[in-house]
Amino acid sequence: KGDGQNLFTKDVTVIEGEVATISCQVNKSDDSVIQLLNPNRQTIYFRDFRPLKDSRFQLLNFSSSELKVSLTNVSISDEGRYFCQLYTDPPQESYTTITVLVPPRNLVIDIQKDTAVEGEEIEVNCTAMASKPATTIRWFKGNTELKGKSEVEEWSDMYTVTSQLMLKVRREDDGVPVICQVEHPAVTGNLQTQRYLEVQYKPRVHIQMTYPLQGLTREGDALELTCEVSGKPQPVKVTWVRVDDEMPQHAVLSGPNLFINNLNKTDNGTYRCEASNVVGKAHSDYTLYVYDPPTTIPPPTTTTTTTTTTTTILTIIPDTTATTEPAVHGLTQLPNSAEELDSEDLADSRAGEEGSIRAVDHAVIGGVVAVVVFAMLCLLIILGRYFARHKGTYFTHEAKGADDAADADTAIINAEGGQNNSEEKKEYFI
Repeated sequence: KGDGQNLFTKDVTVIEGEVATISCQVNKSDDSVIQLLNPNRQTIYFRDFRPLKDSRFQLLNFSSSELKVSLTNVSISDEGRYFCQLYTDPPQESYTTITVLVPPRNLVIDIQKDTAVEGEEIEVNCTAMASKPATTIRWFKGNTELKGKSEVEEWSDMYTVTSQLMLKVRREDDGVPVICQVEHPAVTGNLQTQRYLEVQYKPRVHIQMTYPLQGLTREGDALELTCEVSGKPQPVKVTWVRVDDEMPQHAVLSGPNLFINNLNKTDNGTYRCEASNVVGKAHSDYTLYVYDPPTTIPPPTTTTTTTTTTTTILTIIPDTTATTEPAVHGLTQLPNSAEELDSEDLADSRAGEEGSIRAVDHAVIGGVVAVVVFAMLCLLIILGRYFARHKGTYFTHEAKGADDAADADTAIINAEGGQNNSEEKKEYFI
């Protein structure tokens, strides 16, 4: 800056307490005198000589083309215009402006109430004092940025900023930090302060079945329920009641636990766990339904399997479907619902039936082979006897000499005994 074209300088911005550097530069030097003056027009340096008795000013460089001076421990009172003069004909002058930045001296956050109740709206204030320029304040709840309302107060070139945040708290906000963060050109990094919210809320109730583990309640079984409760302050009293009925006489209550032994269908109903604190009350319900006891069917024995196999071999020719049909019909008579049959009993019954079916299959195969072999043997015996009886030519005793006869009558006459009793012994050769 300057009126002449041969003398130049630059503005300086410095943070309070740090070092400012002022430089007066000459483009085309003719060995003219360079001088530096403060805002009050007092000479700081004339060439390399310092008339001003302020040791914070120190000469960094002096030549025919530059006068460079440092100012340490800068304060707000050092702000203003500093003049560079070059004694030419005519004289030249330029000025530099030193701007001093002042970070907030104090950052305070204040919450209207130390302890808030769920659903309540509270006021939170944050104040950044004595800064220059004015501070920008940002609000965060955890990692979520919120919007506040700021007011700026100026005093002796310094600024105090107050930001207000209205916050409606929830139970999830308990223990979450509310952060007031400052943004200022004199501040590097994050300058912030925070307060942790303390929120009271009514109980939260949850019923957990701890027994039976499979969750199916039957007659004769035991039932154990645990009431899990959370709240702030922590509820000190947890009670069990039976909705619209009295608690069974055999029910045992132990703090948050409810135990009912030897269940029966008169125990059916809704059981409620209740909890309360200074904020309010809450409850959770469990509906009990008692099912019939399981039906147990004994597995098939070895004797039964053997009898079935023998009967199949003697009476049924290899029809596998007919052999296995009794086992299938037996299975269709078993209970199908969870109330009638346990899964374990059903598995045992099926295992027994599968073993019986496999035994019947092997017996049928063996029976078929035996019948085929037996039939072939009988056929061979019959054929042998048939061929043995029809082998060769057969003659009666009376037909001897028939080979020489011309006809049947002659053969009879030539037979033994001559013609005696010829009519009685007459036979025909076929």
